Amino acid sequence: MKARVHVMLKDGVLDPQGEAVKHALHGLGFDGVGGVRQGKVIELDLAEGTGEDDVREMCEKLLANTVIESYAIEMV
Repeated sequence: MKARVHVMLKDGVLDPQGEAVKHALHGLGFDGVGGVRQGKVIELDLAEGTGEDDVREMCEKLLANTVIESYAIEMV
């Protein structure tokens, strides 16, 4: 089993990488983009018996900085 963890900056936290992407898109002529938020995806290969609660604990302790980031877990 695998888990994908989607980590994003929380609303209200400045995202300079997202702003750089937005600026580059506008420079390429893509003016229909009003905002960009950049995040990361972490894919985990899980050992048998490892569940979503374990992944949530991993996120809380290491994979996400929960002060400024939110995360979503997708079990696949």
